[in-house]
This record gives sequence, C-alpha cells and structure tokens, in this order.
Amino acid sequence: MGSDHYFSSSPRSDSSTRTIRVRLAGRELELVTASGVFSPEHLDQGTRVLLDSVPPPPPSGHLLDLGTGWGPIALSLALQSPDATVWAVDVNERALDLTRRNAARLGIGNVNAVVPGDVPDGVRFAAIWSNPPIRVGKRELHAMLAHWLPRLDADASACLVVAKHLGAESLQRWLADELTLDVDRVANSKGFRVLSARRAPERG
Repeated sequence: MGSDHYFSSSPRSDSSTRTIRVRLAGRELELVTASGVFSPEHLDQGTRVLLDSVPPPPPSGHLLDLGTGWGPIALSLALQSPDATVWAVDVNERALDLTRRNAARLGIGNVNAVVPGDVPDGVRFAAIWSNPPIRVGKRELHAMLAHWLPRLDADASACLVVAKHLGAESLQRWLADELTLDVDRVANSKGFRVLSARRAPERG
C-alpha cells in the first residue's frame, strides 16, 4: 500500500472538492468530499447500514463519531440531536476540514471536528457511533477502541459497523473479552454487522 490513505494525517493527493447528494437523518443533502478521505464518491454501504440500524441518539450530552471522514455520521448525530455536543474525531486533517465545511453548509453549530488529542480528557460520551478504520491494522484499531470506549457514560452504548470479512466476529469477541463490555449484534445486513457495546453492570 502507498502512504496516502484515508488514515493519513495529511493526504498528498489532489484536494479539489466535489459535491455529492446523500440522505442523512431523513433529509436529502448536498455535501462536499475530496480524495484522500474515506469513501469520497458516495456514502459507503457500511455507514448506511449503521445509520439505518441504530436507535435515535440521546438528545443531549457528548456524542462521538470516531473516524469521521467527510462527516456523515457526525452530521447525522448533530441533525438528530441539536442540543448535544458532537465530537467528530479523525487523524486526517482533510477529513476534518470537509466535516467542518459540511456542517457550515447545513448551518450546524454543534459539531467539533478535531484530532483525537483535542478532545478534553474529562469528556464522557452519551453515545459513540463509528465505522472504525479496520484497515489501520488490528493493533492500532484495538488501541483506538481501548482508548475511547471506556469513556462511555455508565448507561451509554457504542455502535460499531464492521464488514463480516474484515473480522466482525473476532472484534465482537475482543470487545467482550478484553474491554469486558456487553456486546450485542443489532444488525446483520449487506455483508456488515452492527455491534452495540456497553459497560457490563457492576456486580454487588
């Protein structure tokens, strides 16, 4: 693989933007994308499965989109929960710029598109939605999830979409065994699984 991927911090490919039409939160929208980010041509199928499968997000609190790309998950969270604070996290600066531009196009003011280190340590999340970057490799993926998922509020859940052929079953086992989360499979569609993970209840 070359060095210029959607998980590169500063993609070197052409940064010219294009406009695509996409349906998010029940609305038909025109948003901007560019090369050097994940799925620049259209809303990818995994994210579509996730957005079609999860329950509505909490109306308030801090909500996290982990690996935001050009922003479809973060924008969906923000449109559905205008009183919440949405954190759109990515290491890719071009992706963050596109997310900010798309939020501005929609008049959304509750999205913070930032690199991981810019999320304050004390923030806890009422929900996490993510199409995680599986192709970064298992070690980096596990480190990322081990950092963010323990920051869920006690009664909150993380919803993750993973392709079956890219290790959905092994990830489900790892979340349960290594992070001691309660994990349910909430959707199984078009080659993808949506996993819902929450803290296991404390035993008295």
